This record gives sequence, C-alpha cells and structure tokens, in this order.
Amino acid sequence: MAEQTKLTGPDFGAGVDASTVRDGEPLLGHANGEAVLLVRRGDDFLAIGATCTHYGGPLAEGLIDGDEVRCPWHHACFNLRTGEALRSPALSPVACWTVERRNQKILITGKHERDPLSPTYPVTLDRSAAPRRLVIVGAGAAGSAAAEMLRRSGYDGRLTIVDEDNGSPYDRPNLSKDYLAGNAPEEWIPLRPDDFYAEHKIDVVRGRATGIDTKNKKLKVDGREPLEYDALLLATGAEAIRLDVSGANRAHVHTLRSLADSRAIIDAAKRAKRAVVIGGSFIGLEAAASLRARNLEVHVVAPESLPLERILGEHLGTFIKSLHESKGVLFHLGRKPAQIDTDSVTLDDGSRLEADLVVMGVGVRPRLALAEGAGLAMDRGVSVNEFLETSVPGIFAAGDIARWPDPHTGERIRVEHWVLAQRHGQTAARNILGAREAFTQAPFFWSAHYDVSINYVGHAEKWDRVDVDGDAGERDVTVRFMRGDKALAVATIFRDKESLDAETQMERSS
Repeated sequence: MAEQTKLTGPDFGAGVDASTVRDGEPLLGHANGEAVLLVRRGDDFLAIGATCTHYGGPLAEGLIDGDEVRCPWHHACFNLRTGEALRSPALSPVACWTVERRNQKILITGKHERDPLSPTYPVTLDRSAAPRRLVIVGAGAAGSAAAEMLRRSGYDGRLTIVDEDNGSPYDRPNLSKDYLAGNAPEEWIPLRPDDFYAEHKIDVVRGRATGIDTKNKKLKVDGREPLEYDALLLATGAEAIRLDVSGANRAHVHTLRSLADSRAIIDAAKRAKRAVVIGGSFIGLEAAASLRARNLEVHVVAPESLPLERILGEHLGTFIKSLHESKGVLFHLGRKPAQIDTDSVTLDDGSRLEADLVVMGVGVRPRLALAEGAGLAMDRGVSVNEFLETSVPGIFAAGDIARWPDPHTGERIRVEHWVLAQRHGQTAARNILGAREAFTQAPFFWSAHYDVSINYVGHAEKWDRVDVDGDAGERDVTVRFMRGDKALAVATIFRDKESLDAETQMERSS
C-alpha cells in the first residue's frame, strides 16, 4: 500500500558535500527518480529507500536510533545498513543503495533489492537440533509474521500453516478503517500475492485444528490426517463477541473481525440507511466512522458514560466523542440493547432506534480451546515465558492468546493488538530456531477516526494520574498514563516523534 513519495531534497546521484550530512540526522534526497534516505554514522554513509514498506510512511520524519530508523506512522523499524525490516508492521525490506565517497563528495551509485523472505536475518542454527517440521496454527498477524520470519531467519525445513479462514492472511486493521469506509481498494487487503507462500515453500492448510497430541507431537485437523511437528506455534487469535440479546442472530446483525465480515457489512451498507453500532470499542467507533463515510445515519449504543475512557482517559474520551458527534454520529451512552428487531433496536430504557443495519463492536475473546485441550498452563490466556514458550517445551504461543511477562510494567499482560501480535510471531519464530531472544518490545497500536489517528505505545490497565500536554481538540496532544513517576503508556495525536521517543525510552528502561 506504499504511496509514491514526492521527490525533494538533493540529487544524490549528482552528489552532496560530506560536511553537510550531520551524524545521526536523516537527509532526504533522491537518486534515479526514487526517494532515498541518507544517514551518516561516524565515518559511514548509509542509504536506503525513504518510504516505509507498510503504508508508505516518510522515514526521513522518523527516529534514527543507532543503525536503525523507526517509521513515524506505525513504528515499523528498518536497518540502515541492510534495509532489513526489523519490526512489523512492515514485512518487506526497503532497498539499499551503494554509497561512494569521492574526496568530500558523497554519491549514490546503485540500488540493491532482494526477495522479502531472503535469509538475510539469520539465526545461527544447530542443524542437528533444528526442527525439521514446523506447524503454525493461525494465519493472522502472529502466524503469518512468524512463517515469514522463519524463512528470513534461514529456516529451510518443512513449514505448514493451518487456518480455516480462506482469505487469510490479510490486513485486518484496514477492515474497520479505509476498506470499510470505501477508501481502500480490494487489492490493498491481502498481505501477499496469491502464490507468495507457495513460492517460498510455506504450505497453507485450510482447515480447523481440533486438538494437540503433545506426547506424540501431532496436530489434529478436521478432515485430514494429523500433522506431525517438531515445534508448534499457536497463533489462534481471537473471535468477535456476539451479545446474548434477543434478535442478535438476525441476518442484518453483524460482527466485525474477518474479511468476510467486512465485506458483508459493506454489502449491507449499500442498501441500508440507518445503522446502530453496539459498543464503543475501537472497532465499534472505527466502524461508525466508516459507515458515516458511506452516508448512513449512525447511532452508537454503549454502557459507558464516555467512549474509550477506560483505555484512553477522560481527555481523549471527550475528544473522540465530540469528533464523532461533529461528523453526525449520535451517541446513546449508559445504555444497552434489550432487543433487536428487523427494523429497530430497543434499548434497556425502552427507547427505540430505527436500524436496517446493526454492527456489534463489543470486543473479542481469545481462542483458547486448543491450548486448554492440550493441557497447557493458562493464565487468562496461554501462559508463556519471556521467549513466548508455553509450559510444554517446543510449543510456543503468540498474539491475542498469549500472556507474557512485560518488563516495562513488571506484570504479566495479554494484549489484543495487530502490531503486537506480528512482533510476537516474529520473536517466537526466532526462538523456535534457538535464538533465545526475550520479548521486550513495547506494545503499540493506532486507531483512526476520520482524519485523526491516535498512536498508543505501552500498556496501562490502571494508572495513578493522567498527564495531558496539549489539546486533543487542536489535534496536537500527548497523554501520559502515569504510575508514580513512570509512564506506563503514552497516547499522541500528530506528535509522531514523541510517540517514537516514548517507545524507545520504555524499551531502554525495561
């Protein structure tokens, strides 16, 4: 989905004076008609493509951290020397450029690209101990990122992903945002081309995993012979909650989790005039914004007195409510649905809202049945150590289901965010190969509401106070969720550098 970057800055093909390139500061320019980022590191001059391979973010506006650059939009990270995509949500590398120094002039003379799953991020493997058969359950954020990282890390053995969702893997965050709003074309949604996994010898089995024989290391799959494994990654994700309300299973009542769900809502929206969104969650509010973009009348019903206050605090909750109201969304807060009929939703106070489309955005629950059936240790999720390995050696868990020891909060946490799940999958993959890399990255997510995107780094379930710097109403704010003198989480609007700084500070203090 990367967009074309407008060419600005010096022509590196013609050369720039070395003295004008400051150590550790990004310089945006171009070569051969492409945007290039030049960074000086001591006596070394490094050049990579200037556009993030995720959504096209401008890397020159990001954060230089040693030999790495972090994207300002969604915190992907690239190696300045190799172009390697070190952190999701970017999965593909950026191009590297050859840099030559001729006296005091720095010139860029050539471009180097490679296959995104080239084994350029190796884990030193003990071939005698390396697993020969790896199986991943789930092709969502964690599972697909893990499969790709295994190939990038040099694993060339048998690799199988089991998933019953025929469309996976796809860009799930877009399903409630631009895609649902009608601003993202269908071709943006798949994470990879149709034949990508087959080309890289990753076997995708469409089916439902029903059980794990931990003694004999076999995964049971509906309708086929069990799959033998030497190592297993559980990335089963979560499922949308459907409230136990009369009429909740009517045809015009939808949840939003899968690509099929989003397509069904889009199809229904073509005929609908009035929508009721049940739930003031991130998904619910993003769906409300998307349906307003399709010119539907939208009502949001939620039990809270302020949307998202429990997660984002009063200042941001108040702003989000006013933002949606300014776009025509009508809130019914402190209310719950009592009954859903073919043309209306009746609330618990007896009031009635006309609706020919209903979307339930009341949260998700982790899919734990497979892990529970295998006897893995549970802790309001699948309990894993810092290497994301479960209580059974050789079985790892990642993403929405995994509860791990977070070094920043000092607590065991479970987080349901796309980028976090991808990063879990990447770390688990390398640890399956013996890397023994503790997961220490700070959780990150973003939530888009019309033309406003909120970036959130860290994790805060409870806090002592909230420090607000700026004003969300002016689209310029940093909100810190504090425990004593420690920021557990930081939310920002259009302060990308501050968000990146908060992320690096959290990880360095862990």
